[in-house]
Amino acid sequence: MKVDLTVNGKPVSADVPDNTLLVELLRETLRLTGTHVGCDTAQCGACTVIASVDGDSRAIKACNVLVGQLQGASITTIEGVAAADGTMHPMQAAFKDCHGLQCGFCTTGMVMSSIDLLQHHPKATEAEIRELLEGNICRCTGYQNIVKAVQQAQTALQGG
Repeated sequence: MKVDLTVNGKPVSADVPDNTLLVELLRETLRLTGTHVGCDTAQCGACTVIASVDGDSRAIKACNVLVGQLQGASITTIEGVAAADGTMHPMQAAFKDCHGLQCGFCTTGMVMSSIDLLQHHPKATEAEIRELLEGNICRCTGYQNIVKAVQQAQTALQGG
């Protein structure tokens, strides 16, 4: 099957088998290895990317979405969130500043989910942040610094 997408702002065309998962296209074909495969069952969130279909943008788990389902979509991976000059996205900077990572395996999915969270809930409370990140599992940090990072990015994105 031929699929046409935009990945991190660049048009991508690929001929892939019908059963190709988005995470396989990203990691194996496009060599965008920031999207991690953690569980293969959409439980951990390490594979989270942001997909925009017909103007509707949302975080999705790339390990359980077929590429064919995203024909014409725009996909943003962790490699696509920094500015063109290399300046980190406020969420990336906040994770760094607040030590919202340890081993780093879940971090890319956590950052992508957090960006999506604040796009849809810009005034999320601490309790809402915790609830909205439930689809991402971190085995190292205990989440406190992740929540702090989301709150710091929230302030930065609101111009504070």
